[in-house]
Amino acid sequence: MTFLKFTRRGVVAAIAGFAAAFGVTGAMAEDDLATQAEAYVQSALDEVVTALSIEDEATKRAKLRELVEKYIDTRRVALSTLGAYRRQATPEQLKEFVPLFKEYAIALYEDQIINYGGESFEVTGSLVRSARDVIVNSKVVGGAEFDGTVVQWRVYARDGALAVVDVGAENIWLGVEQRSQFSSFIANNGGGQRGVQALIADLQTRVASAETAGDAS
Repeated sequence: MTFLKFTRRGVVAAIAGFAAAFGVTGAMAEDDLATQAEAYVQSALDEVVTALSIEDEATKRAKLRELVEKYIDTRRVALSTLGAYRRQATPEQLKEFVPLFKEYAIALYEDQIINYGGESFEVTGSLVRSARDVIVNSKVVGGAEFDGTVVQWRVYARDGALAVVDVGAENIWLGVEQRSQFSSFIANNGGGQRGVQALIADLQTRVASAETAGDAS
């Protein structure tokens, strides 16, 4: 199976992984949701860009891992990628899958973003879909290849907190694409608990390979 992979063309969108699950306390009024969401996304992106400017590769990788650990709600993202199969998986499978997906995601984002080329992001506006759901638009500024590229961030408000729950670039939403690929893999490997177990085994292999490659670098 080929899981979602970010080529150099898609590396801008991969930065989304580090912008998930920032907490914002306080009451959330619908009329200022857009303003808060835009400021929230810009702040997150600025922090990510600063981290990715680190020149030493080992230090950069350590910082990227720290950001993933700090800002990604890996449980929420992991369970979302299972789609309808989440309800069919056993509690034991979910307990094994969630931390495994976290390591898979960290390795994926590290590998794709480590050669970041110095672009920055500028929030350009937003579209409020509901009292809790807003799409924040941004564009890439600078860089020979990505200047002007539009990247969209889906921000969800719940219990006075904001979280980026998905990101889109070039009309591809990463969370949706990952869920589609995982669902196909599970279905092609027996479906239900059998298919989920096959996905867990495949992720174990991928994570082990990534760790080996990281130790050798």
